[in-house]
Amino acid sequence: MKSKLRNLLLTGALSAALIQPAVAEDVDPWEGFNRTMFSFNDGLDTYALKPLAKGYKAVMPEPAEKGVNNFFENLADIGTMINNLLQGKFNDAGQDLGRVAFNTTFGLAGLIDVATPMGIPKHDEDFGQTFGYWGMESGPYLVLPFFGPSSVRDGIGLIPDTYTDPVYHVGENGDRNALYVVRVIDKRAQLLESEKLISGDKYTFIRDAYLQKRAYEIADGNIENYDDSNF
Repeated sequence: MKSKLRNLLLTGALSAALIQPAVAEDVDPWEGFNRTMFSFNDGLDTYALKPLAKGYKAVMPEPAEKGVNNFFENLADIGTMINNLLQGKFNDAGQDLGRVAFNTTFGLAGLIDVATPMGIPKHDEDFGQTFGYWGMESGPYLVLPFFGPSSVRDGIGLIPDTYTDPVYHVGENGDRNALYVVRVIDKRAQLLESEKLISGDKYTFIRDAYLQKRAYEIADGNIENYDDSNF
C-alpha cells in the first residue's frame, strides 16, 4: 500500500481537496518564494527532464525499464531499513533487510523483485518521516530548487538521507553522477501517466498532494490520528 502512495500525483488526485484554504495559508506562508522556485523547477522539467523521460520510455524495453526501477528501489530499501530501526519498527526493519538480501542475491543485484512475490512487504521511510515520528513539526511548506516539494523538516531530512544513500558512496564521481541521472530520469518516467490527473492550479494541486502524502506516510496510514500543528 505505502509503495503505491509514493506516487505524489495519484495521491493528490484523491486527497488534495482535504486541505482547506485557511489551513493552506498556515502551511504555506512563503508562497511567493515557493511559486518562484516552482516555476523554475517546472521550466526545468518541461524543457529538459520530461523530454528525457519520454525518450527513456521510448527506447527502453519494458522489462529493462522495470529492472532499472527495481534496482533503485532495492537501494532505497536500505535507507528505509535504517529509518525503521530509528523509529523502533524492528519487524518492518527485518522485512526491509529480507527484501535487500533476497533481491540483491536471488534478484540479480536488485534487477528482479523476488521479495514481493515471497510475501515480504515493501515500506517507504526516510529521515523526514523519522523526525516526524519523534515529534518534530513539519514547519512551513517549502519548494526547493531541483528537489521540488518539501517542508522545513523534510528539507533537513534530505541531509542524512543523502549520507545513507548507497549511491552517494559510489567511489568514482563519474559512476556516481551517472547513477544519480538515471535514477532521476527513471523516477520522472514513472510519473508521466499520473501527471495527467493534475487539475486546476498546478502549484496548489502539487502542494496539497505533497502535504497529504507526507501526513499519511508519517502516520503510517492512521491519518485520523495525525497531529501536527503546522499541518
